[in-house]
Amino acid sequence: MSIKNIIFIGMLLLGVVIAMVPENTTKPYKLTAEQMLVEVQGAAEMVTADEVAHWIISKDPSLQLIDVRTPDEFQKFHLEGAVNVPLSTIMKDEYRDYVDQGIKMNVLYSNGTLGSHQAWMILRQLGFENNYVLQGGLNYWFDTIMNPQAPSVTSADEEFAKYDFRKAASGVFGGGGAAALTAPTQKKASKPKVVRKKKKKAPAGGC
Repeated sequence: MSIKNIIFIGMLLLGVVIAMVPENTTKPYKLTAEQMLVEVQGAAEMVTADEVAHWIISKDPSLQLIDVRTPDEFQKFHLEGAVNVPLSTIMKDEYRDYVDQGIKMNVLYSNGTLGSHQAWMILRQLGFENNYVLQGGLNYWFDTIMNPQAPSVTSADEEFAKYDFRKAASGVFGGGGAAALTAPTQKKASKPKVVRKKKKKAPAGGC
């Protein structure tokens, strides 16, 4: 299934997800359907598995991984350093400091892309910044980072460099890779800028 189809299905299921949220935690949306459509079509919220692997290995302090799967799935496997914020509870106040902050860049992930994209759409409609989606989810992570396939002999040098990085990263994350991880094999991953939250003004007047 293509990314466009996944996004389309995610939009259709958005109403179902919101309906699952307890009524007393529902907050007013700040983006219209038209505004959301523009953002989804731009796909600027997507980050690749290679970028995330690079940020984890380099111990980037501004990265925060958010696993939106169920607690049972999270306990069986999750990415290093991830926190579990299940999709069905994404709007609860107890998780507000994770999903609405101006210090770290959140990367949401699920098994595929559907669950994490639903979470992103809800958070984006609430006006929250700094939330992104791991492209392909854990399924793609296992296919590319944990079990990278060697390129054909006719592939471009860039593909060999990407494979070298993935093979080394696989070893770091406990996969089958054994090559040494060296800087020249992977150019520095560009990272979205973290948007600082505006400080609330103190109430005017006094006693």
